[in-house]
Formats: sequence, structure tokens, C-alpha cells
Amino acid sequence: MRERSLRQANWVGHVLAVNAPHELRHWLTGGGSLTAKLKHHSETFRVQVLHQHVATCLADEARAIGLHRPGRVWEREVLLRCDNAPVVFAHTVVPMSADATDWPLFSALGERSLGTTLFGDPRVTRGTLEYARLRASHPLALRARAALAAEGQAALDEQLLYARRCLYRRRQGTLLVTEVFLPRVTRLVPRTSNTRET
Repeated sequence: MRERSLRQANWVGHVLAVNAPHELRHWLTGGGSLTAKLKHHSETFRVQVLHQHVATCLADEARAIGLHRPGRVWEREVLLRCDNAPVVFAHTVVPMSADATDWPLFSALGERSLGTTLFGDPRVTRGTLEYARLRASHPLALRARAALAAEGQAALDEQLLYARRCLYRRRQGTLLVTEVFLPRVTRLVPRTSNTRET
């Protein structure tokens, strides 16, 4: 039981409850598109797809997507990169009960931003943000470290990582997006000389 609890996160509804560092709070609490915010803080923004396939959802997200226990889902994991530096590890799950009419673009996203798709569709409704501190043993913390290690990035050691998640609905479908903020995100500063939007 102790090992299981270390692999799950305690998701809460207020950012102050996770005691995140001050410089990270505005990243965690933003109400709009994270993609748009990251673009505003970089000259180049890119979505690096790590994988998109059928998998088993995590224990602490099963209930959020309407499952009684961890089950099969469509899973997508990406790194969001600003000026080629990975700043966010994003994990998305869609229950297998969803069909192509619920999320028509999900299977063909490629390196396009999921956030841009969600915020650009008036039929999508967004739930409330939840926040968590991820222990080093949490599956998403382990995956984020592995993604950085695979490209020779410095290890994250055993530090806590802060994350947020949000449930989206479209027609009969649900989609849960979890964003794990990597330490380099706190180094980003808003663009001032170039105000282009892409």
C-alpha cells in the first residue's frame, strides 16, 4: 500500500495547497492556452511527440476520466520546447469509449499543439484546473526524467515536480491533459522585440 501511494499524486483544486515556488505559480495558474503563453515567452516553439498509442491509464487519473479502475486509453506524450529547450512534459489520455466524432483531430495531431486545437473549438468545454506535487516515484515524473535523459539533458535528480491537469469534454468524449512543468520553464521571459503570433 505504501508503494502504491508513492506512485499516485494528491490532486487539489487550489495552487496554494501544493506550495509551489513563487516563480512557477503563474505558469501553473494561467487560465488561457499554455501553448500561447509559451509562444509569447520564446522565439521558437515546438511540440516534440514522444509517443501516441494505446496504453493503460494511471491509477490517479482513472476516476477523473470516468473509469472505475485503470483501463485502456489512447495516450499521447510530448515535450513542449521553447527555443529548443524542453520546458513542459505533457501527458494526455482519452478513454477508448470516445470515437472519432468526439475528438476528430486527436489521432492526426502529429506535432501540432493539442492546446491550440482545444481552445480553438467552441464545442470543447474545459473543467477546473487541479494541481499536484509529483514525487520522484510518480510515473509521470519518471517519464519526464527519461525523456530528458534520452537526449542528454541534465537529470532532474529526485526533486519534486509540479503539475496541473484539466478535463476537457466534447460531445460524449472526455480528454484529460496533465502538464508537468520542468525546471527550465522558470527561466523563460516574455518576448519584447518580436510580437509575432503563429
